[in-house]
Amino acid sequence: MIRTQFDKKIKCLCSDNACELSLTEYLQTQGTLHQFSCVETPQQNSVVERKHQHILNIARALYFQSQVPNNFWSECVLTATYMMNRTPSPLLQNQSPYQMLYGRSVDYSSFRVFGCLAFASTLGSH
Repeated sequence: MIRTQFDKKIKCLCSDNACELSLTEYLQTQGTLHQFSCVETPQQNSVVERKHQHILNIARALYFQSQVPNNFWSECVLTATYMMNRTPSPLLQNQSPYQMLYGRSVDYSSFRVFGCLAFASTLGSH
């Protein structure tokens, strides 16, 4: 999808030696470098572990602040990643990951307070 939808090439994929990620032959045909960490050593993949912790910290903040029921936890995580992908970063020259990928500015008009009251609307024919 990265190649067809965004005309980008994945240069390197980092993973552990988990059997579900045995893509080495395929990645070689695509010209992608596949780097491995040792099995069951998450400390070797510190970038992913820190990002995972960041996502969960934001999701917890959304969850506690909004006081939504437990079954909305997955929505907290999805909203956290949505927000993070649209937040400017100094590492990206004050652009967001969204801007870097799509090449256009972020539209913040759709942002709402997480857990706020919302009403669903259906078409008259439905």
